[in-house]
Amino acid sequence: MKLKSLALAVAAASALAGAAPAFAQAKEQFIPVLSYRTGAYAPNGTPWANGYVDYLKLVNARGGINGVKLSFEECETGYDTARSVECYERLKGKGGGASLVQPLSTGATFAITEKAPIDKIPVVTVGYGRSESADGTVFKWNFPIAGTYWVAADAIIQAIAKKEGGLDKLKGKKIALIYHDSPYGKEPVPLLQERAKMHGFDLQLLPVTAPGVEQKATWLQVRQARPDYVLLWGWGVMNSTALKEAQATGYAREKMYGVWWAGAEPDVKDVGDGAKGYNAVTMQHGAEPQSKLVKDVVSMLHDKNQGTGPKEEVGQVLYMRGAMSAMLGVEGIRAAQERFGKGKVMTGEQVRWGLENLNLTQAKLDGLGFAGVMRPISTSCTDHMGAAWARIHTWDGKAWKFTSDWLQADEQIIKPLVKSTAAKYAAEKKLTARTPADCQS
Repeated sequence: MKLKSLALAVAAASALAGAAPAFAQAKEQFIPVLSYRTGAYAPNGTPWANGYVDYLKLVNARGGINGVKLSFEECETGYDTARSVECYERLKGKGGGASLVQPLSTGATFAITEKAPIDKIPVVTVGYGRSESADGTVFKWNFPIAGTYWVAADAIIQAIAKKEGGLDKLKGKKIALIYHDSPYGKEPVPLLQERAKMHGFDLQLLPVTAPGVEQKATWLQVRQARPDYVLLWGWGVMNSTALKEAQATGYAREKMYGVWWAGAEPDVKDVGDGAKGYNAVTMQHGAEPQSKLVKDVVSMLHDKNQGTGPKEEVGQVLYMRGAMSAMLGVEGIRAAQERFGKGKVMTGEQVRWGLENLNLTQAKLDGLGFAGVMRPISTSCTDHMGAAWARIHTWDGKAWKFTSDWLQADEQIIKPLVKSTAAKYAAEKKLTARTPADCQS
């Protein structure tokens, strides 16, 4: 009887383990989810994670990738680099090996970049990370798909120039960058310095200590310098704090432009009308509540009580960015299957090839539910970014509304900057750039 009871207990435990959504089966593709739902950055990290996880669930609800279902496991990082690396190390070998990793942190990206070539796991950084990693000849395992911080900064400068009547009108202007004092916040500086040199505007750099709840001294400097425009490179509570300080200081929100991590609902909802007129660059998408993707998520997941997070959040800015990030990783897996075998589980190395050979036409994007949300993306050995388009949206006191046409970052400025910075990294790390033959493998 004891043996029989033990056998039944083991069988029951096995059945429960098999039912857990994060437990990889033989025909499942494992994706680790590094997220932060706690701490100072939780209000922004949570909707992104909800969108990311919902998209993975949606892929399964649609039948998987050519029949291959996805499995995943979340690991709480608290937006801390050390904890992010711990999560990566803990999850990288699960489920037969991680397909890819999306760190959702520039600091973590810097750290994991060193590990990826050894572990053979691609690092996907949609709209963040190292801007120079767009150069796939040096950064074989990094994929800053759909846009880097240099793209964001360039698009903002173009938008400001258009408002002023041309790039030549920037001469003599003062532009202040209020930035999160971290690798993330420092990313746009080289591009902005290059643009300042080209157009003759004065660039003022104002770092803010994380998490950014104390900005009185920073905004005192703004009041004294009276810049023509303020660029905000914040995250989490730093963004709403900056907008409240701008309001208290009397600085016009219409003259403020945030990066895409400073332009979502959590950044403005507590400020309300006080943030009216505030602008932010968007990475391809914005809030898209009427998109087919949103309708599919609601009908196939949330209406069946299988969604992640609140239903009313589906379609908001950060939710859409999480879903978009997951989609790009999934399409890398799908592209790998086209070469290495449909219906098979792909290795990290095979997924790397898929991410490097993405060809997301508008028809493909529309079929996935992203009609009106994104422009086509095409990557290659030399270009791991695949697109350099952005738009500006503005908070009207109640919602984000697009206020610009599509803006394409100036590749005559960005490409040389990418090449020179990547070459410097290669020299420091004693790396040899990939040859045309390596690009075929």
